[in-house]
Amino acid sequence: MNKKYFIKTYGCQMNVYDSHRIAMSLENLGYVKANHQQDADLVLFNTCHIREKAAEKLFSDLGRALIVKNERTENGLNTVIGVLGCVVQAEDDQILKRAPYVDFALGPLTYHRLPAILKQLETKHISGILDTQFPVESKFDFLPENKAEGGCSFLAIQEGCDNFCTYCVVPYTRGVEYSRPVEDVLKEAKKLIETGTLEINLLGQNVNSYHGKDQNGKEQNLAYLLNKMAELDGLKRLRYTTSYPADVDDDLIQCHKNIDILMPYLHLPVQSGSNKILKLMNRRHTAETYLEVVSKLKEANPKLEMSSDFIVGFPEETDEDFEQTLKLVDKVSYIQAFSFKYSKRPGTPAAVMENQVPEKIKKERLNILQNKLFALQNAFNQKCVGQTFEVLFEQKGRHKGQFIGRTPYMQNVHASADEKMMGKIQKVKILSATANSLEGKVV
Repeated sequence: MNKKYFIKTYGCQMNVYDSHRIAMSLENLGYVKANHQQDADLVLFNTCHIREKAAEKLFSDLGRALIVKNERTENGLNTVIGVLGCVVQAEDDQILKRAPYVDFALGPLTYHRLPAILKQLETKHISGILDTQFPVESKFDFLPENKAEGGCSFLAIQEGCDNFCTYCVVPYTRGVEYSRPVEDVLKEAKKLIETGTLEINLLGQNVNSYHGKDQNGKEQNLAYLLNKMAELDGLKRLRYTTSYPADVDDDLIQCHKNIDILMPYLHLPVQSGSNKILKLMNRRHTAETYLEVVSKLKEANPKLEMSSDFIVGFPEETDEDFEQTLKLVDKVSYIQAFSFKYSKRPGTPAAVMENQVPEKIKKERLNILQNKLFALQNAFNQKCVGQTFEVLFEQKGRHKGQFIGRTPYMQNVHASADEKMMGKIQKVKILSATANSLEGKVV
């Protein structure tokens, strides 16, 4: 019988993409997907190190995985446990020290070596393998051909970051910025479309710093790539994430005016509305330049709506600084947002800054901000009632005959539909709304 694998993914969309490619590598080796960890011969944890809780959650999950491993051993079944991703890169050998039963740990840039690692485990009967190198070769050159899992697919075009925000570990875990060649991206996109993808979301830690080379060896920007993607037959929707405000240029802004399939929704993290805090964060934008970019984008496409990221309680943040963040939120009127309390990440400059904000104050500020963001999200959803949107159905709902899809604005929509609509785009009239989702009827 074929061996089974189970992957648990933490964190960002890049990790979701990585896990998909890892799964394809395993299936090429003859593995099949297990629905439950207890049934898996190979258990993988693809980790995130952006926030402290995500890293600590890994060790809790590893403890539970050991219990399952021991139970399977009693039944004569072998279980291999592997950890991948940014926590491995950041923690280095600490994972194997804290959890010595882990068979191997690979950084986010070396998971293409997984087939060789598994062979090594099987033939040499060794464990405790650690690989946190920043390899010269690109992992994308060694991965199997990508294919769609549904109507929407992620496609990584850029990895790493050169910005070195003082709170962030990404430059240390994902390395310097690397952009895939234009033709490689287009080839993968065509394969995704051939296998059923209607929507592609281009991914990168700093996606709009993309500078991949074309077939003539000339570096091209994200706007060039978006226009090339828009020419692909069969592609109905196009997105990109996550963008850096200072790298939004006029060419990219024009894409939101000229490319019909580019969705009218953009995630543009600001982090704070205080210029003092933005400078301490080493962000290359001010509140004013950020708002100027937003204004230009909405002028290019009046239907465009925004989402963002916020960090509250960054070192030295005062009540006045926080108030400036609230004012910026009111000016932009985000329809969605992600907001978090600042947490120290070892090795980052912010972790050793003076005037760390007390936990109680961080919690209070986060509550105020989230209430405001929640109200704006709810107000936008309520405005959608009575309107008709094109919805891409992606998964089954909790109730019989119910399916869940997404509008152009990334809102979840629940509707009764035929199973044949899975992976398809249908017009849906919105009948009711909550802050988190919409209820509709297929037109």
